Amino acid sequence: MVEEALQEKLEALPAKPGVYLMRDVHGRVIYVGKAVNLRARVRSYFHASSQHTPKVRRLVGEVRDLEVIVTDSELEALILEANLIKRYHPRFNVRFRDDKQYPYIKVNWQDPYPRIHLTRRVERDGARYYGPYTSSQAVSQTLDALRKIFPFLTCTREITGKDRRPCLYYHIRRCAGPCIGAVTQEEYREIVVQVCLFLEGRTEKVLADLQEKMEKAAEALQFERAAQYRDQIRAIQAVTERQKVVSAALADQDVIAFARDDGQACVHVFFVRNGKLLGREYFLLEGTEGEPDEEIMSAFLKQFYSGAAHIPREILLPEQVDEATVIEEWLRDRRGRKVSLRVPRRGKAKDLVRMAQENALETLKMLRAEWAALNGRTTEALSELQAALGLPDPPSRIEAYDISNIQGTMATGSMVVFVQGKPRKSAYRQFRIRTVEGADDYAMMREVLQRRFRRAVEAGEQEALQPGSRGEEEWQVLPDLVLVDGGKGQLGVALQVLEEFGLQERVHAVALAKEREELFLPGRPEPVRLPEGSQALFLVQRVRDEAHRFALTYHRTLRTRRTLTSLLDEVPGIGPERRKRLLRQFGSLEAIRAASEEELAAVPGISRELARRIKEHFA
Repeated sequence: MVEEALQEKLEALPAKPGVYLMRDVHGRVIYVGKAVNLRARVRSYFHASSQHTPKVRRLVGEVRDLEVIVTDSELEALILEANLIKRYHPRFNVRFRDDKQYPYIKVNWQDPYPRIHLTRRVERDGARYYGPYTSSQAVSQTLDALRKIFPFLTCTREITGKDRRPCLYYHIRRCAGPCIGAVTQEEYREIVVQVCLFLEGRTEKVLADLQEKMEKAAEALQFERAAQYRDQIRAIQAVTERQKVVSAALADQDVIAFARDDGQACVHVFFVRNGKLLGREYFLLEGTEGEPDEEIMSAFLKQFYSGAAHIPREILLPEQVDEATVIEEWLRDRRGRKVSLRVPRRGKAKDLVRMAQENALETLKMLRAEWAALNGRTTEALSELQAALGLPDPPSRIEAYDISNIQGTMATGSMVVFVQGKPRKSAYRQFRIRTVEGADDYAMMREVLQRRFRRAVEAGEQEALQPGSRGEEEWQVLPDLVLVDGGKGQLGVALQVLEEFGLQERVHAVALAKEREELFLPGRPEPVRLPEGSQALFLVQRVRDEAHRFALTYHRTLRTRRTLTSLLDEVPGIGPERRKRLLRQFGSLEAIRAASEEELAAVPGISRELARRIKEHFA
């Protein structure tokens, strides 16, 4: 039965296009949808109907509040829907399994000497982006291969052409040496043009240009340079031989298909540029249970192309989608030219779609086998840990704590969370030690644990034990097992804090000593050593190492900020506000040091004279 407050909102819904957000009892957004007619679409969820899928019935059963945003058109609603799904990751929506930003290759074309590097953010900054890739390793491998052919910059130094000597990369022919004037700005930018053409699949143009340069160099008796061009040509030919020609019409297409099983879907995308299959990537979706195929494909198209750096002129699909017209209109606005969604019925295009479907199916089978093996090992690890520590149940939620400091300075603490043996990074927390002076690790651990469990207890014991919370509510979820880095002393601190908050009967605690991988347990004079090679030992080591890595990363970040702040404060005329603006603009000391006077002076509040002083200070 619909609650009275929600019923009033349903009665007041406008018959206009827009987006609706459904929230649960905790105020979390659990579903985002769009509609041409908000009143008709949203009210349809709450009509008793045997045609509702089990997923819709579960959704309606959890809805406690509703919010609508009216738009001027269905196109505006589509754009807003995609942005809100990316922001909230509602669990009833079809969405990417990983909420991370996928890596791209970025070419800083707007700079005089463009650099080429990996990035996870696509911005409207004049740069050129290529991707996405599902693996940063794939990006690194691509960049390594390209750099062997095209010697582009990777360093962040300011290029003046007047440096006295180059770095090692110049000597091993991995950089053209613009820093010492070995190439002019025009010559260097031509190298970057060739990289871009290569990434776009236009290798014939690159080969033709290199062939012409090789012949001219040979005619001018510049045999060493001609040999370099020859080597580049051979390297490109070796790479392009592996690129399959799939279209005689030199089509610019994305070919998309998916396979699904048990609420998850694997989408395969083939990237065809100038008729050549340049690459392929797969993306995992969740929340697909009970959704029709066309809805899954529609959701993927909206989420994938909302952040894509390149939109082709044609997208090949296995089946038509319901929102094809409005999606085409949206993609046309993003690309600036016509984009077609097409379902091929015959020929090579049909074969490509079928090949993408087969790849998606095989990938999903492989991943499910990997997940099953991993789940089996995780279950084994938790059972072994339960037996070794004498716990009443396998520890579903493990929290590990570590402290990082240098002789008591810039002290930080970390809390990492593993649920069912897997890291839940949304629940990780970092602590800046506030009350302890000097190198007192026991006191620092006490402060971190007190702050953590005070938050849980203050939220109320009943809510503190409620599973499945996210965001700020992660503080409310109590662990089954607390793992502290150290020996008997750290364990004693953990036990005292748990007793202080009345949690000693609910939360178990152990300490792990690094030297001999020994676990110290309450009430046991001798430590416990998990068997070598056991899944329990692997899990404990992984949790401990993750806590150490997380604490160390935060500590390094604080040290870097402090060093950077101190160095900037030494520049006359730089106060807190200007320092903040410089850091916001450039992000790091290296970037500030490498920036030109013009770039520094472009920062609000930085005059030309102050920019000159900054350059002189870091010279």
